[in-house]
Amino acid sequence: MWSEAWAQTAGSSGSSPNPALTIALQLLQFAPIFLILYFLLIRPQQQRQKQMDRMIKALKKGDRVLTNGGLYGTVVGVDDAKVVLRVADDVKLEFSKTSVVQVIGDAPEKEKK
Repeated sequence: MWSEAWAQTAGSSGSSPNPALTIALQLLQFAPIFLILYFLLIRPQQQRQKQMDRMIKALKKGDRVLTNGGLYGTVVGVDDAKVVLRVADDVKLEFSKTSVVQVIGDAPEKEKK
């Protein structure tokens, strides 16, 4: 008796599937794609940005840096928004702090005047 009832309900293909269930299953298929995109693209970019922010906050006099324009210089002054770099003897240039892309290390002793 139970097998006959099961056969009748399982075999009835005349009714359409629940549209909410269909939509939920389709959205569930996209979840792994979103997770992959998050872990491969979004999260690493956020980590790089945090690392860059820490580097910029830690700038100090005497650091040798590289700007996004490819200019190497030694930090001689730092404030909240800008950094002053010595690029040659008696040549100092002002840059936005965000233009510094890499701290190379401390300047050699002869440059620290």
